[in-house]
Amino acid sequence: MRSRQAPSPRGSWLALVPRHGWLPRPLSNSGSSAPCSEARPNLALPLGGPARTHICAPFTVRSHSAAPSADVSNPPAKPLSLGVIFLTLYIDLIGFSVAFPLAPRMLQYYLGQESGAGGPLGWILNQIHAITPATADNQLFVAALFGGVLSGLYGFLQFLFAPIWGARSDRLGRRPVLLATVAGNALSYLLWAFSGSFWLFVVSRVLGGAMSGNLSVATAAVADVTTRENRAKGMGIVGAAFGLGFITGPAIGGIIGAVEPSPEWARWGINPFSVVALVAFGFSLLNLVWISARFRETLNPEHRAEAGQERTRNPIAGLLTLGNAATRRANLSYFLFAIVFGAFEATISFLAAERLHYSEHQLVSIFVFIGLISILTQGFLVRRIMPRIGEKTGALSGIFWIALGFSGLAFSHTAGAMYISLTFVGIGSGFANVGLSALVSLYSGAGEQGRALGIYRSLGSLARALGPLWAGLVFWRYHGERMYIVAAILMCAPLLVGAQLPKPQK
Repeated sequence: MRSRQAPSPRGSWLALVPRHGWLPRPLSNSGSSAPCSEARPNLALPLGGPARTHICAPFTVRSHSAAPSADVSNPPAKPLSLGVIFLTLYIDLIGFSVAFPLAPRMLQYYLGQESGAGGPLGWILNQIHAITPATADNQLFVAALFGGVLSGLYGFLQFLFAPIWGARSDRLGRRPVLLATVAGNALSYLLWAFSGSFWLFVVSRVLGGAMSGNLSVATAAVADVTTRENRAKGMGIVGAAFGLGFITGPAIGGIIGAVEPSPEWARWGINPFSVVALVAFGFSLLNLVWISARFRETLNPEHRAEAGQERTRNPIAGLLTLGNAATRRANLSYFLFAIVFGAFEATISFLAAERLHYSEHQLVSIFVFIGLISILTQGFLVRRIMPRIGEKTGALSGIFWIALGFSGLAFSHTAGAMYISLTFVGIGSGFANVGLSALVSLYSGAGEQGRALGIYRSLGSLARALGPLWAGLVFWRYHGERMYIVAAILMCAPLLVGAQLPKPQK
């Protein structure tokens, strides 16, 4: 540890802290007032010097021997750590989403590898067409179905494994679990690069889904480094990373997807998507280096000891036994919300293609627009508005805005009307996601943040695997108008459940 400068004899105005890139530690004398970082965190001004000095008016200086008076259950916010977490999530989500634009070509390629419809993939598609004959010649539906099946498989595995990784991070710390899960994802991308057959590709997705606990663990790290008052702001950073990652990744995938390796390499399992897979592998390696170099452990050993108790790893059982009634109710509200919102994610491209006759390239503009709205909302609006109105009001307001947006989409027949409705949906989802995740974190103890947010993420994954199923049936049988009217009505369910949530203690 670096040596600190000797405190000034007139120490009533200065607190000396080493330069570690974090906010000032709460410093006080044994009978002093509240620590400066708790009372006036914005008054800490850098004065330079080898051991950066901060002015914390009007409090006193802690002597070298004085013990920190901070409440370990409510750690001060650390902006540098939030930046590290943001980049950790952002890099990870770029690698995850680079394959999004490739679903149509991937279907054609693997069907060809199975000699047309004679293989297992072709058999699955034939069964779907037998149930819904009208979709047999609809290539847009077939492509979306393929992507939905893969997303559903990945989401179901997230549902199973995210609570396990979250609970493990409560015991071992966030950093080692992040390193393990990111390394596992890197291996899954490497396996994809050599997946010449459909089933080997499925194995790579199974491995990726099983190692997908990094998102919930990184979210738990946000809870570790933010105060309860600033929890929603921290969750907004997580949402901004999601929005930016889901813009950057598909854009990169669309560009490099045109680069195909030589057919001569096919005997080694190299396929037309190997370049994209290797790029995703490269982003995972970059993330490993970034975490190793910059990600400091955020979970205090005291909290790890508290979290070391035996806990269930079954997500459904975890929902029933986790924490208190408020935590369980917040998770239930999110689950109901995500089932309906997953229907929107699965059908918005169909709606635009059906009503506006958008091509695949034009459909990208819709997702870019939604991503930009998400970044603006979760990166800026939420950080300024949520502390004023509270997490519960913010979440409920967001769900209400989404219901309005769905109602607008039901009757949108022009590009202008559709983008206005999408604005309501984008802003609403930003407030709803941040508000609900912050509530789950605030209702949970310091020693169960990883497990609580792991269950939260896993329920969202299960919901996004179920949402496209009911939405696809309603959309293709009754078209978009009725589907989105039903979705707007169903948004009342999470709204009613969330209305009964108590105000979190801060």
